[in-house]
Amino acid sequence: MFGLYEMAFGSLTWGNIIMILLGGLMIYLGVVKDFEPLLLVSIGFGMILVNIPLGGLMIYSPDGFPAESTTLGQLLQDIGDGKVGLLNVLFAYGIKTEIIPLLIFVGLGALIDFSPTIARPISFFFGATAQLGVFVAFSIAYASGLFTVNEAACIGIIGGSDGPPTVYLTVALAPQILGPVALAAYSYMALVPIIQPPIIRLLTTKKERAIYMKPQVREVSKLELVLFPIIIFIVAVLFVPKCAPIIGMLMFGNLLRVTGVTDRLAQSASTVFIDVLTFLLALTVGGLMTAEAFLRPQTLAIIGLAAVAFVFSTVGGLLGAKLVNLFLKEKINPMIGAAGVSAVPMAARVVQKMGQKANPRNFLLMHAMGPNTAGVIGTAVVTGILYGMLVK
Repeated sequence: MFGLYEMAFGSLTWGNIIMILLGGLMIYLGVVKDFEPLLLVSIGFGMILVNIPLGGLMIYSPDGFPAESTTLGQLLQDIGDGKVGLLNVLFAYGIKTEIIPLLIFVGLGALIDFSPTIARPISFFFGATAQLGVFVAFSIAYASGLFTVNEAACIGIIGGSDGPPTVYLTVALAPQILGPVALAAYSYMALVPIIQPPIIRLLTTKKERAIYMKPQVREVSKLELVLFPIIIFIVAVLFVPKCAPIIGMLMFGNLLRVTGVTDRLAQSASTVFIDVLTFLLALTVGGLMTAEAFLRPQTLAIIGLAAVAFVFSTVGGLLGAKLVNLFLKEKINPMIGAAGVSAVPMAARVVQKMGQKANPRNFLLMHAMGPNTAGVIGTAVVTGILYGMLVK
């Protein structure tokens, strides 16, 4: 027994210690600062789990990638022999097969109310212009020569500010960078309330931020709500066939929400179902972050490019709203364009808070939710475009 303790301590490296501390920081941000706690707590603990030597929860092959079993029978044998661990199983059969990321979209669809988007269709334009960061970060990453075109696409999609599409695309294109890409995506999503306000203040005047918008939005009928997910799926897939899995799961979940006769299914999808999938995804992503895989110059570059992606996505949404205002008699508050990033509902809350600060009469939350939920669709479509271009 004492020999095992000696082996564990003797195998502990400074890299492991740094990653354990970083995992502790993720847990701290989730618990104390309330930054995406459902994600960061699980990711942080996963980082700690795999950086304790000889724990055996994630076994790595000589190439530094999680070891895999070829068949179910071989998997059971390898578990018994200690050749693979619990997180290996979750990665191979939940993440690498893309099952968990896609099923999470069902839960997301059941959670999202698209009424503000339907009530103000111009929201789709803001959701589209807010994808600017995806293409800026993709271009910079590829031009740098540090990343392959597949890796650059996975870094770029972080600008969509939506975790599941980032995981889905990275698993398909560049699973070797899934750990740092997912960590950057979820960390920056949690930091939206810190990242966005300075950019919004820089690109808008106080007068623009104070533009008043009536708090009511048009009432949306049940027929519109039911037709919306069906029409969006058909139109999106006709133009971008490869977005079918993501858009399909998202719109199916939303259809469960709005029919009025599948409340039990919608309730399950939006609570227990998505909660279980979320912690399995986050724990496994954390398990990919060993010191050897994470503590590399490439990781710092990914984190820096992710920041660029988030900044330019906010810029794109703002500029889209300012462009539309050139043609409108009744001006909209350009800050709602910044909510086009699909960090739901954090980006919309940022706009609401800043709008009230600039004009206490302003209640922009519902107006901002339109672009915010449109951004979810926009990111899913862009993911499909990149997938179709690069997956052979």
